[in-house]
Amino acid sequence: MNRSTGQPASATRRQFLKAAATGAAVFAIGFYLPFGRRARAQGVPQAVETPPPNLFLTIDADNNITLISKYLEMGQGVTTGLATLLAEELEADWSQMHFEFAPNDASVYNNLVFGPVMGTGGSTSMAGSWEQMRKVGAAARSMFVEAAARKWRLPMGELKAEKGHVLHGSGKRASYGELAADAMQLPVPRDAPLKDPADWKLIGKNLPRIDSPDKTDGRATFALDIRRPGTVTAAVAHPPLFGARPTGFDADAAKKLPGVLDAVQIPTGVAVLARDSWSALRGRDLLSVEWDNSNAETRSSEQILADYRRQAEGAGLPAANRGDAAAALGRATQKFSAEFTFPYLAHAPMEPLNCALEMKDGEAHLWAGSQLQSIDERVIAEIMGIGVDRVRIHTLLSGGSFGRRGNPVGDWVAELAQIVKASDSKAPVHLLWSREDDIRGGFYRPAVLHQLEVGLNDEGDISGWQHKVVTQSIFSGTPFEQMMVSDGVDHSSVEGLADTPYQIGDFSVRSFNAESPLPVLWWRSVGHNHTAHVVETTIDALAAMAGADPVEYRLKLLPDARDRETLKLAAGKSGWGGNPGENRGRGIACHRSFGTPVALVADVTVDGDAFQVDKIVAAVHCGVAINPDIVAAQVEGAIGFALSTLLRNEITLENGRVQQSNFHNYVPTRMREMPKVEVHIVPSTDAPTGIGEPGVPPLAPAVGNAIAAATGKRMYRLPFALA
Repeated sequence: MNRSTGQPASATRRQFLKAAATGAAVFAIGFYLPFGRRARAQGVPQAVETPPPNLFLTIDADNNITLISKYLEMGQGVTTGLATLLAEELEADWSQMHFEFAPNDASVYNNLVFGPVMGTGGSTSMAGSWEQMRKVGAAARSMFVEAAARKWRLPMGELKAEKGHVLHGSGKRASYGELAADAMQLPVPRDAPLKDPADWKLIGKNLPRIDSPDKTDGRATFALDIRRPGTVTAAVAHPPLFGARPTGFDADAAKKLPGVLDAVQIPTGVAVLARDSWSALRGRDLLSVEWDNSNAETRSSEQILADYRRQAEGAGLPAANRGDAAAALGRATQKFSAEFTFPYLAHAPMEPLNCALEMKDGEAHLWAGSQLQSIDERVIAEIMGIGVDRVRIHTLLSGGSFGRRGNPVGDWVAELAQIVKASDSKAPVHLLWSREDDIRGGFYRPAVLHQLEVGLNDEGDISGWQHKVVTQSIFSGTPFEQMMVSDGVDHSSVEGLADTPYQIGDFSVRSFNAESPLPVLWWRSVGHNHTAHVVETTIDALAAMAGADPVEYRLKLLPDARDRETLKLAAGKSGWGGNPGENRGRGIACHRSFGTPVALVADVTVDGDAFQVDKIVAAVHCGVAINPDIVAAQVEGAIGFALSTLLRNEITLENGRVQQSNFHNYVPTRMREMPKVEVHIVPSTDAPTGIGEPGVPPLAPAVGNAIAAATGKRMYRLPFALA
């Protein structure tokens, strides 16, 4: 990437194809494997019979191999994982591998689990690319071998590919770069055989990440680095109350500030345009804005929770219903009832939201850490009044997301387009959100209320489970509503609960959709981050009531082998059953999300009203671990990410205003707080399942159950409070 211009170092897709057509020494190939409704529901891709060829790989004359990544790299290691699949079947040397981001084109670069959408999320990248990227590599390898065979007039069976070269026993040797032009003239094979797992050289190995060198020495380009010629910077004054709208403003004081160029009103606020970010932010502070608060959220957090409780007194919507939970509860000899509450949470990625937009020759060029390109391109096209085919997205590295950059309504990109349109700017505009902007006025993990009652019979078995969930719907009113909302029930509100893997015969879950102008969005692991805590805390409490070991009690309820293997591995590696010591407790939790069971065993030390998480032993069953080190890093990172939500983090409202603003009062986990973490991967030959998010959900219940083991007190509210 050229930092001064923001142009990709590689050519665009059209330029690649043009180069191939003119015989340039660039090899480009790919496959497209869409899937059906059944496969989408199961979260796995499905191939079709006649996939058209596309572009995922280039090899230049210098033998540099470049993965064209359709997924955003936001720290999760996706580019390394994709490159591993490609290089394995291609028989490439790891030192040859590089990556660049694909242009926005869902007809080629769609997410095979989402459908005809280009986007990254839901821990789908490796699961969706497992077959596709290996087939790309295998087909390319076959084409290079055939090109060499034709060039040397030798049978293909006498040649082999190795470390980016084609070799013959006679000593003949040619690099892929030397063969690129010839290979491009050959038809793409549809049945190139994939390697036997016994022959894998890269898959399953701890290869170094291919994005690390540039990030380490400063060459990596993020959206904050983009400086297009003549760029102006925009900062927006957002309403102090959610749901408020601007009705007028006075920018006289702001415009007197050196560097400030203009101020314009847009639907979400008033934007100040300036020559630099400092001037834009200072100018924004000098604005005087009138707000219409007639539809604004004015409640405090306690009032919202009280309204949730009143709403839970109603009938709700059926999200799960097996047997007769009420009758079974009537026969129960012991009962457990509880109310769990969860606050709003901010995503708070390290790199604040920002993006740049330039209108040029009737086209809109966006530079952003774009997570949902198909959403962002449509948002820009609609606002700017152009066709989607006139929108060019230059995807850049992202300094974290946790779901924030993948907004189904494209809020921050839409805001930039509105600024460009309102200002009639001929110059590129770079929109900057400060961290305060996002924490005070962004999108949040919704607040949630759970109420449940569970019965046990004389044998300690579950005799009825009735459950209510009150929260705002994430998907209603978005382009994903048709897929994720059924009969009014947002699946993400009850996922991990309504479809729990525990065998519970008489089981009822009812969902209640709360309303508020406060905007909500998926947050790392979506609904699982609250349902897992409720289910696993409850299961632990039931085991105690039944006088059973928490591990054995779970095993009796879990029929699936993957869940059982994961739970047993975590328990075995943690020394489950031993005495953790005075003032210490040990707790366990196991939860499956995004197709991956994760079990965590937590050791904690309790000192009065304070607790310290000392150690976490994790077991994960994610199918083939393409890069075990990255799998472990994702689980470790998920634990660190989630830990702050147990210790202190919450977004609270006072008369509708968010009380938190930055890392001083919305504090991420500090290094001194991070426990020792061991990650153990269940050996598997299954296709990969998600790993970016599944480490989050089991942490709260594992730690909470450990606190209960030490003190006898269950944790029903996040963040935890022992007093």
